[in-house]
Amino acid sequence: MGDRSKPRRGSMGYSPRKRANRQYGRISSWPESDSAEIRVQGFAGWKAGMTHLLVRDNNPNSSSAQQEVRKAVTVVEAPPMSVLAVRGYRMTPYGMQTAGEAWFNSDSGPEGLSPRLANQSRGERDAEEGRKPSKRAGRIPSRGEGSPDAALEALREVDLCEVRLIVSTQPALVKSVSSKTPEIMEVALAGGDNASKLDWAEERLGGAITLDDVYETGQEIDVVGVTKGKGWQGAIKRWGIKLLSHKNSKRRRQGGNMGDFGTGYVRKTIRQAGQVGYHNRTELNKRILRVSNPEESDITPSGGFLNYGEVTNPYMIIQGSLPGPSKRILRFRDAIRPRPAKPEVDITYVSTSSKQGV
Repeated sequence: MGDRSKPRRGSMGYSPRKRANRQYGRISSWPESDSAEIRVQGFAGWKAGMTHLLVRDNNPNSSSAQQEVRKAVTVVEAPPMSVLAVRGYRMTPYGMQTAGEAWFNSDSGPEGLSPRLANQSRGERDAEEGRKPSKRAGRIPSRGEGSPDAALEALREVDLCEVRLIVSTQPALVKSVSSKTPEIMEVALAGGDNASKLDWAEERLGGAITLDDVYETGQEIDVVGVTKGKGWQGAIKRWGIKLLSHKNSKRRRQGGNMGDFGTGYVRKTIRQAGQVGYHNRTELNKRILRVSNPEESDITPSGGFLNYGEVTNPYMIIQGSLPGPSKRILRFRDAIRPRPAKPEVDITYVSTSSKQGV
């Protein structure tokens, strides 16, 4: 328990502190927008590393107005994302439910978008693709036959409350990550009505969306990612509780008691050992200081980013730190709690010196 002299450490608002289900963040809500222009509200990229830059303070009310200020920044590599499908939602007494989807017909599309064969075991698929057959059971669910045009017409006849895109990353374009399996995720659309959103999505079905299509310099966004995993740790490191007295003969790095005597179980509010890190966390209002690509302005430091290497795709520089280690995939969305607009960004210097400690 906390008191006036020593507040309680460790927020119970994040409980249960368990491992994330997947390596990339989960976005459960998207901001509302009354804009007339239709645009994508989310993107994804890989965390390359951190550096620093000098930016001119253009805030006239600041004590450092018109002076160069040093900022710690994070570089995120974000190649284009493939648009695989459009999904419509309808409102029910139980909340939003999927009304239908229209997937891109991969037979006539670019390479790399072909789905796995339906009703085929994983072992058969692995053997066909030249890998060691997997021993996992189960078959891939079969996909109903039908053209995307028919699926879109069916969506237009439904009273939809929201339209979203199903997109995938392209890790094959990133040299620094070992996994080449695309991550499939959902992103929201802002602006216009649902009919115009369906038309907008139909034009881009099977194509790609780039970082420039979604975000611009000076914009504030929310970053969703999975933090660095620390494994199983004790209560001292996990919750910051006080060490017991040296006179305690049995233990020092545990809690003093496990609750009252009468209760027949240990309450969940008792601070015990458990998982630390690898949690889904959201950073609010992170400012984009630059959206560019290596052809316009090279960002890779001498010797490459530590544990990452070279940035070869479009990237963005975000002020401050972001959750997770290097090579961790991060998701971005429009700010759900936007702040007043700030003066434009004026970068005077970006450090590309070696991060190898030499």
